[in-house]
This record gives sequence, structure tokens and C-alpha cells, in this order.
Amino acid sequence: MAALATVTVMLVAALAALGGAGAQCPTPASLRPSDGSVVCAQLYSDNSAYYDQCCAGDVLLVSPDDDVPYMPLNWINRVSSLVVATKCKLTVWSLPGKLGKSRTFSAVAVPRLQEYSKGLLGNWNDAISGYYCKCS
Repeated sequence: MAALATVTVMLVAALAALGGAGAQCPTPASLRPSDGSVVCAQLYSDNSAYYDQCCAGDVLLVSPDDDVPYMPLNWINRVSSLVVATKCKLTVWSLPGKLGKSRTFSAVAVPRLQEYSKGLLGNWNDAISGYYCKCS
């Protein structure tokens, strides 16, 4: 019985750790700057094999109605994590000029873009070359 209790405690601890996956990433509802402005999404240059270390590095703030067919020079194919605010949708493209593959993210925290397939081969890690963000 004691062994079962030990296994149960270890399982609960492991599940609690997984529940905190993406803990460093803000929640979609928390994307509210202290100055009261509205943020549609936040894009991050770094992620990690450890979820609690994702949404790190440089941050690109995306405002509602931002329509960016060409990423800023220092952000081309650098986005590894992202968070989209509540009531917002971020559409991304794999090629400049809003060409290539596209994907829409709605009110979500994505700590590791490599977990999102971009077709048969490849994933969205370091593959975003343009975006459009809309909030309702």
C-alpha cells in the first residue's frame, strides 16, 4: 500500500509539472500592457526543450490590425514561440509577401512552434515570414 501511495504522489507531482507546461509563456488573457494599450499577439525568438523556459528571448509585440507581409529584418524566420490574446486571431505565412503555407492561431499560447506541422515536411519553428492579426 505504501508503494502505491508513493507512486500516486510521484504521478501527481509529474502531472502538476506538466500542467505548468508553458508556465513562462503568458496566458492569452494576460496580454494587457500596464499602459492600457491592446496587444493582439506576442512573438518570441526563443523556445526550449523545457516548456517552462519557452517564450523567451526577443519579443515582437503585434498590435490589432497589424498587416505585415514582410517581417522586420531582424525577425525573418526567427519566431519560435507565440501567444495570441483572447478574442484575437493571428494568421502567419511561411513565405514573404503572405505567400506559401499559412496557419491561423486563435487565443492560444504556443511555447514550441516546432510542434505545429507545416505540411508533410517541416514545422512552424523559425518559419514565419509574414503575419496579420485581428481582434474582435
